[in-house]
Amino acid sequence: MNKRPSWLFEGARVFDVAHDREAIVQFIGDYEDPSTRRFTPEAVFLRPEGGGVEWIVADHQALRQAEPR
Repeated sequence: MNKRPSWLFEGARVFDVAHDREAIVQFIGDYEDPSTRRFTPEAVFLRPEGGGVEWIVADHQALRQAEPR
């Protein structure tokens, strides 16, 4: 697995390319999918800014640093 970039940390604003939307990093850590039992180290847990449903990105390479506001 590639090294995590310095801009990717809990609380960072990121752009999820796969979902075509911005989010806030809630947590970075191990994740095991309950349906497949597949284990992912350093999965990135995201939530839309302002709240909403959380989603998980297994590979941080699918994320980009969000544009400054």
